[in-house]
Amino acid sequence: MAEYLVEVYVEDGAALERGVERARQTAEELSREGTPVRFLRSIFVPVDDTCFFLCEAASTDLVLEVARRAQLPFDHVAEAVAGPAVAAT
Repeated sequence: MAEYLVEVYVEDGAALERGVERARQTAEELSREGTPVRFLRSIFVPVDDTCFFLCEAASTDLVLEVARRAQLPFDHVAEAVAGPAVAAT
């Protein structure tokens, strides 16, 4: 399965928490229905009021379904590729 980022603009911390919980629950529901999707984590960038939701799924369409069912006001969904870890200096 590939990893995907869902870009969401949030207005406040409470909206972010609600969105994270809805995304997690929706991914679990889809998986129980037989469509494997995993919500991995969220990354919040407060200066930009932006949150990135990282999901693992077989396709972009499945991640779009998570975003739609979770009622996330997403702006963009894209496949994410992790780079090599960088040692701290």
